[in-house]
Amino acid sequence: MQKQDEFSRRRVGLAALSDAQLKERFWQLTEQVVQPLVELARTHTSPSVERSVLLRMGFSSIEANAIVDKCVEKELLSKGAGHAVWRLAQLENIAHREAGLRLAQGLGWDRLQAFWQKGGGARDRESR
Repeated sequence: MQKQDEFSRRRVGLAALSDAQLKERFWQLTEQVVQPLVELARTHTSPSVERSVLLRMGFSSIEANAIVDKCVEKELLSKGAGHAVWRLAQLENIAHREAGLRLAQGLGWDRLQAFWQKGGGARDRESR
């Protein structure tokens, strides 16, 4: 009986709404529920997520593991492993595959760290 009372109480505020208004209310509530998840995904990552990104960029599992391990070691995982590959490719004017292979070998990390420490990539922060 308690659930029926709760339903009746909540229904009062919704009964006067049109279908279009109900639909709009549904999407507003859905956005409220999903927003924390979107924010969490935007600001947090994990080694497995970053390996997955690198695999989709065409790197082998072994190459992806090496890049992600270096990202963790250099405390740059929050920047994103794929982002690190892309950024080094931009800085060095090389293909992303070559940049990733360099990172996997331990090369180029100093350049990335210097770039991000100087505040480089203001647009990078805005887009993440």
